[in-house]
Amino acid sequence: MTPRLSDHGPVTCLNVTGCGEPGGAEHVSAIQALHAVAAAMNVQVGPLEGRWWVEDEQPWTEVPRDRWRWHLLLSLPGAPEPGAADTARETARASGAAVDRVQVVTFTEGQCVELLHEGPYSEEHASLKVMDDFMAARGLVHNGLHHEVYLSDFDHPAPRTLLRQPVAPA
Repeated sequence: MTPRLSDHGPVTCLNVTGCGEPGGAEHVSAIQALHAVAAAMNVQVGPLEGRWWVEDEQPWTEVPRDRWRWHLLLSLPGAPEPGAADTARETARASGAAVDRVQVVTFTEGQCVELLHEGPYSEEHASLKVMDDFMAARGLVHNGLHHEVYLSDFDHPAPRTLLRQPVAPA
């Protein structure tokens, strides 16, 4: 498990912003909405991603999970045609998913430290420590939201998650 530096330019995604624990009702509702709109757009999307933060002075790992905030994302192959997302939301409305929460966003992270975490989400703290040590050794500090790319389903017995942290020189 060796971190690496990578650069990430602009990416356009379907996005739902929310608050609550991973796997909780709010989180699951957001995932359903994203997939409903993506299906209605009839485009190939990337794996589910999450950008995480807390509005607290404590480290996020010490904040109760029901207060975690997130952007859940499905990356798009490019910017959709004007009105395409609105049309897809209307088409997907019949699914019963909370499709009005789905927005199209574009963001750039720039330089990041990445590490593939293989194993339970509850053990990510060990991988995050490796990433923090890597950053410290290179004079880098956090410069944006913690980002996760889910390479396997949430219920997979041995999940694989690409952990990404935007960084800047200290």
